[in-house]
Amino acid sequence: MRRRTAITPFNLSFLDIMFCGFGAVVLLVLIINANTVSLRREKHQDRRAEVMRLELEVRAGTEHLATLKNSLEQTDREVNRARGRAAEVEAAITAAAEELADLRRQTLAARDHVNILQADLKSLDTEHRRLGAEQAADLDRGRKVRRYEGEGNRQYLTGLKLGGRRVLLLVDASASMLDETIVNVIRRRNLDDVSKRRAPKWRRAVQTAEWLIANLPPESSLQTYAFSTGVVPLAADRAGTWVPVTDAAAVGGMIAALRATAPAGGTSLENGLALIRDLNPPPDNVLLITDGLPTQGARQTSNTTVSGEKRLQLFEQAVKTLPRGIPVNTILFPMEGDPMAAVLFWRLAVETNGSFLTPTRDWP
Repeated sequence: MRRRTAITPFNLSFLDIMFCGFGAVVLLVLIINANTVSLRREKHQDRRAEVMRLELEVRAGTEHLATLKNSLEQTDREVNRARGRAAEVEAAITAAAEELADLRRQTLAARDHVNILQADLKSLDTEHRRLGAEQAADLDRGRKVRRYEGEGNRQYLTGLKLGGRRVLLLVDASASMLDETIVNVIRRRNLDDVSKRRAPKWRRAVQTAEWLIANLPPESSLQTYAFSTGVVPLAADRAGTWVPVTDAAAVGGMIAALRATAPAGGTSLENGLALIRDLNPPPDNVLLITDGLPTQGARQTSNTTVSGEKRLQLFEQAVKTLPRGIPVNTILFPMEGDPMAAVLFWRLAVETNGSFLTPTRDWP
């Protein structure tokens, strides 16, 4: 009998062993691959969420960048506008500085001219005294149509021409006649009429008008008007007619009306001088009491300020309305900030064969 071979575990073939090992490896690979796929999916989702977050941040950053660009453009426009305004302000400052320098030069020239006029006036006064003018004045005192006594020196107005058969007296009754400085004029023009009539400068103007009337020749006739923006006759019932200076009642009414006038408004020299053409017969002598260059033309304007150049234009425009051959004698009460007034009214006196005077504070 054949002997049976015993089966042991160690009798498996090598191939079986290899297949078992390969199967174990495959099983291990499958387990590892499953974990890898799961991890990959988780990482992919995490990356996708990160990408979406970054896209949102990019979108928000883009919108913010557009906003910043718009703000930058607006800022640039504002900067350009500010530069334009700054250039305009600089140009205005330069123009104002040039105008101020010009006014200063005009002021210095006017001061020099006033000093020359004062020196000439003193020289004339000395010459008059030397020639015995006081005695001549005493001889003429009995011919005055009205009596007026003041405390000032009578010789201050030696050069004034008071003759003429028809004398027109024009008195500036604008608000500037309330005082010599702009600040005080602004303060006084807001007061009541009684206080305005008591203003020292206006009282001097009224007293000057009275003195002029009192020293007119007896053969003269008179018309008296007050002017500001318009012209008002001081003898309303005799407007347009010549009143003999010997008519005490009529002349006294003119003076009383002037005393009752309260200065107000602007100064229209053109309306005052234009009156000369309306009088028939015209005057052969004009006595003008004022304090400076006009601030209004023929038509009243609402402007609160008038430049020096504009006032010169208004003066030249007013002078053009004057008829030829009528002398204009100006008595000027100087106003602060009006340096060219003395020069221009002096030139007007020369051109019309009249006279120009600036009385001292104690006259008449």
